[in-house]
Amino acid sequence: MLEVSREASGTMAAGNGKPADRRLAVSQADGPAVPWDEPFFETGSPPTVLILDQADVNRHLLRAMLKSEPYIIREARRAPEALEMLAREKIDLVVLDLMMPGMSGPEFCRTIKTDRRTQLVPVLMLTNMHGVENEVAGIASGADEFLIKPLHPAVVRTRIRAMLRSKAAIDSLEQVESILFALAQAVEHRDTYTAGHCERLAWYSVLMGMTSGLSRRDLLVLHRGGFLHDIGKISVPDTILHKNGPLTEQEWIVMRSHPLKGEEICRPMKTLQPVLPVIRSHHERWDGSGYPDGLRGQEIPLVARILQIADIYDALTTVRPYKAACTPAAALKTLEEESARGWRDPELVEVFCHLQRQGQIPSAGESAVEWPQLDLLRQSIATADSMATCLPGRHFPRLRHQKPCPAQGLAKEA
Repeated sequence: MLEVSREASGTMAAGNGKPADRRLAVSQADGPAVPWDEPFFETGSPPTVLILDQADVNRHLLRAMLKSEPYIIREARRAPEALEMLAREKIDLVVLDLMMPGMSGPEFCRTIKTDRRTQLVPVLMLTNMHGVENEVAGIASGADEFLIKPLHPAVVRTRIRAMLRSKAAIDSLEQVESILFALAQAVEHRDTYTAGHCERLAWYSVLMGMTSGLSRRDLLVLHRGGFLHDIGKISVPDTILHKNGPLTEQEWIVMRSHPLKGEEICRPMKTLQPVLPVIRSHHERWDGSGYPDGLRGQEIPLVARILQIADIYDALTTVRPYKAACTPAAALKTLEEESARGWRDPELVEVFCHLQRQGQIPSAGESAVEWPQLDLLRQSIATADSMATCLPGRHFPRLRHQKPCPAQGLAKEA
């Protein structure tokens, strides 16, 4: 957020010798190909399967069916015990019964599928109850597969093998995503002055999004955008990024290229498509004088408008090589001045300022909340009704006239 803070802090001013036979010979020399239906996992890390069933005989039967498979088997008799295991160790697949004491199979499934830490763990639900309504209930709760007893061992093994293949593919995508987040934080740590900036941005932006009545999906976009918005600065030289003075016109051209570079880095990741508008458009201005596309008003994605306000506030209230830290009051005054000048969405500036004056915005020295704890943050703002419609003492509509976050990076090309 270096360039925004420069503006805000004072200047204010993106077999027969043929090739086919050679390939065949190489393939044969390397050994037989791994059959497509064999489970894939890293050497030394076989998948862990959790069997949840109150009946010992059912768990022992499933364990016997999977004896020939290279899995680590964990067992639990009760749902709380299984949830504890999921929180404590890496579980790759859960097998459970539709009917369980205390917490039913669908209830357990909904619990883990609504927790971001376990929502991608595949679930195989079993039952001896016939009827399409039971299968509908199981699948609707989030179960990935549904089998009716009596079980055929070969079918159980094949289903589990297929589910673990899909889980391995998802895990590999998560690893790529994690690398991108680590890269974004490495960019942040190039400058000791911006330590914690991304974490605070995620806090501020999600808080604003919740207050504005945004969906859980858009809140996740804001949370990810807080960490990834400046990833394009990996292409900006340190001599520009850390310059202790005004940038030249040529240096500004390089600096202003980082939203497009960031979008280019993240575009191949399908799971990050909703975040692309934040990365590309967080330096646009309400009056159309921003970059890289010169968008104005509601042409600027709502999530990008939210994050840019949080971005500016954090830059103003932290020390940078070219300026001292502003007080929160001075930072809010700058935001209101920029809103009056036509640079920022006035409604969102009002929301942010009210949140800060009500003590809802943490100071730069406080650690931001992580995504699994957002329910606690939601409770700290107000009741569910007031959060969705207004804050105490001031009316803030749910921004129904605002354009929602697009499903993909639909900002027009520069």
